[in-house]
Amino acid sequence: MGWKIVGNYGNIAKKCVMPVVPHTSWHDFYIGLCTRGSLGLEINFVGKKELFIFPFGYYFKAVGGEPLNRFKNENKVDAIAKIFANKETFRLAISPEGTRKKVTEWKTGFYYIALKAGVPIVPVGFDWKNKQVIIFPELMPSGDKEADFEILENYFNGIIGKVPENSFTKK
Repeated sequence: MGWKIVGNYGNIAKKCVMPVVPHTSWHDFYIGLCTRGSLGLEINFVGKKELFIFPFGYYFKAVGGEPLNRFKNENKVDAIAKIFANKETFRLAISPEGTRKKVTEWKTGFYYIALKAGVPIVPVGFDWKNKQVIIFPELMPSGDKEADFEILENYFNGIIGKVPENSFTKK
C-alpha cells in the first residue's frame, strides 16, 4: 500500500499504552492491523464485553481485542489497569481523541491508564499525507499531566489524518 513505518519500532515495551493520533476515519483500523502485522507485534485494544459475543467475538479476539467487563463500582481506568496486571504482554492502542471528528483536546483516560498500570506511553502517528506510521519515543508518565501532554501533543502537531480537516491541532 506504499506505507512506511518510521521511528523506534525495534524495541517497543511488552506492556504500554499506545495513543494513536490522528484518528479521523474507520480506515485507521486496517492501517493499525497492517502495521501490527508488519511489526510482528501483539497490539491490543479494549471494547465493551458485548462486542465479544458470537459471531464477531472470535474476530475481535483474534485481532487483539480484549473485552472490558466493568463492574458497577469500578471505573474504566481501574478495569484496564487490571488487564495489564493479568497479562504478560499487553500493548493498548487507543485514540485519545475519542472520536473521528475534529477535536482540540484529548480525553485523558489513556494517560491515567498508563500511570495506574505503571507502563510507558508509546505515541503512534498515522500520517496519511506522507503514508507513514510514526512510532515516537516512549514516555513514562510522570504524574504531571500538563507537562507530559505538552510533550505528547507536540509530537502530533502537523500530522495529517485520512480526513485532513479532522486532524489534531494543538490549541
